[in-house]
Amino acid sequence: MSSTTIDPTPSRREPGGPAHAAGGSGRPAGLSTGPGPSFPRVLNAEFIKFRSLLSTVILLVATAAVIVGIGALASWGIGQALQSSGADPQRSAALAAQGDIAASAPGAGISFAQLILGSLAVLIISSEFTTGMARSTFTAVPRRIPAFVAKLIVVAVSAFVVTAVSLYISGVVAVPIFEQYGHTLDVSSDHYWRTLLINSAYVAAVAAIGLALGALLRNSAGGIMALVGLFFVLPIALQIIQGDVVKELRKYTPDSTLTPMTASQHLPDTLEAWQAALVLGAWVVIPLVLAGFLLKKRDV
Repeated sequence: MSSTTIDPTPSRREPGGPAHAAGGSGRPAGLSTGPGPSFPRVLNAEFIKFRSLLSTVILLVATAAVIVGIGALASWGIGQALQSSGADPQRSAALAAQGDIAASAPGAGISFAQLILGSLAVLIISSEFTTGMARSTFTAVPRRIPAFVAKLIVVAVSAFVVTAVSLYISGVVAVPIFEQYGHTLDVSSDHYWRTLLINSAYVAAVAAIGLALGALLRNSAGGIMALVGLFFVLPIALQIIQGDVVKELRKYTPDSTLTPMTASQHLPDTLEAWQAALVLGAWVVIPLVLAGFLLKKRDV
């Protein structure tokens, strides 16, 4: 005599039974180790997560305000210095030796922008490990690297665009300030646009480094402190310590690569522009590759 077992929830079963729902492996479908969604969908999901956080919007607006505000203050200070140097030939010569000092005013807030956006990049990935969202992210994207690359693209592109737009607005604001002191700032010149694009790419590179630090340390405070140490504490320490070796080493810190790339001519005791670009690229690529490798190897 045979017995019949009635499934209490027949509507929840897959058409092919449990083995079909698990892909033949006996595992729940939600834990599938398959390739996951396509990269465009992963990228779109990361962009949605990025723009839906209020803290992200606040930090991006703060970055723009800092760049424009400090650029305006720098323009006012440089304008006064240029005006007063007319009666002091020695001071005028010292300012002339610095090149087109007026063109550097709109980018005076870059050091603060890199701290804000670099910290934001750390939080983008470290917060997922803190809150446990990383388990959901990497369950949906089992290969992990596509999700990491998507975060990198979102962070780097956002940092570049926000910085570029803010620098342009800062330049527009600086024009009437310099005119009050009898000087001009040409925001349509090739040198100005070259400086704007290089500054924006540099901040995007800092954001990429921040993302790598967040993935490596998986801790928000630790990642931000590592970023601050690399871009603020280390340069100060190398300035204090004397010696030819330290002086040479100072050229290869990431913060020292910006000046050679934006200078209108090669400055003494600095790298060539192409050398500085290679050094900055190494500071970006090596941590990102290491972070991606460990992201694949370590448990979530």
